[in-house]
Amino acid sequence: MRALLSGYYGQGNGGDEALLATLLQMLPSSVTPVVLSGNPEETQRRYGVEACERKAFNTVMQSLRSSDAFIWGGGSLIQDATSAISPFYYSGLMAIAQKRGMKTVAWAQGIGPLKRNATKWLARQNFIGCTGVSVRDSASAALLNEWEVPYVLAPDPVWALESQSIPGIWDTPAPRVAVTLRAHPQLTPTRLGNLTKALVDFQKATKTFILLIPFQKSTDLAIAQAIEPALKDVSKIITIEEPTILKGIYNGVEMAIGMRLHSLIMAASKGCRCFALSYDPKINRLMEELEMPGWDIDNLPDDANVMSMAWIEHFANGEALSEDKIKFFTDRALIHKEVLQKALT
Repeated sequence: MRALLSGYYGQGNGGDEALLATLLQMLPSSVTPVVLSGNPEETQRRYGVEACERKAFNTVMQSLRSSDAFIWGGGSLIQDATSAISPFYYSGLMAIAQKRGMKTVAWAQGIGPLKRNATKWLARQNFIGCTGVSVRDSASAALLNEWEVPYVLAPDPVWALESQSIPGIWDTPAPRVAVTLRAHPQLTPTRLGNLTKALVDFQKATKTFILLIPFQKSTDLAIAQAIEPALKDVSKIITIEEPTILKGIYNGVEMAIGMRLHSLIMAASKGCRCFALSYDPKINRLMEELEMPGWDIDNLPDDANVMSMAWIEHFANGEALSEDKIKFFTDRALIHKEVLQKALT
């Protein structure tokens, strides 16, 4: 069986690459994957799979015709908060696959926000027509209940992603704190300045070494580079695009401060204390599920001292997830694998 995998792949986003790596890890051995990617050559090199350009219409149609199954490969693909066009791209491909009678799987989805009636209607039709559906949060599950669509609910599959150690991490001083920020309209220059001052005060108080980890180089690296001079000699920018190594970084980290969803999931899965900076409902859902402290970006304290004191307190007295809870989330994440087995074999 050939399965066409569609997601936000080949765009240099660590979270979406981690979802792809996990999907490839979970696919039945009888399935040959073909990945729609923004950078097919890189995807092919990294994962050893066939890949084609995600926006080359003729190539995509040819790949659809030569495949037996179609998979939405994880994440917040079906939402219209950041783009009105994106959900039509993914929904259009799913609709064509279903029209062709292919097996279709909506895998590890985080649905929404859906603000427009047209995208909501189209999404409902897509999900109703799927052979198998799995979602990663209770809000998505509630929406599918409303639409009367059968589904399976399980934690984000990246909980179960295999990881590799990165040798260079042990050359940096311990204890280490990982910081992952991303570009966002609510992360204004004033807020970034306050965050930077808070990080400086936090580092001085805790004597920690700060790892600045851009999850998407094209948007996050500039922010890391803006912060680094204020943390001269006590910080390092680490740019890793291989998902298993990216997750492995957190083996050597005591605490993570993150805006990126998968930076927090990777950190929590490795027993790090986590502090969230939320720009999206999906972060808030994770915060609620794990009882993780944090702030919404648009409601950050104006006083850098308030931020640094909260981080110092969490570093000193906060608790990471217990080994039992980590095992629970990791084992439950494997339910997404069972959905693939059932739908594709």
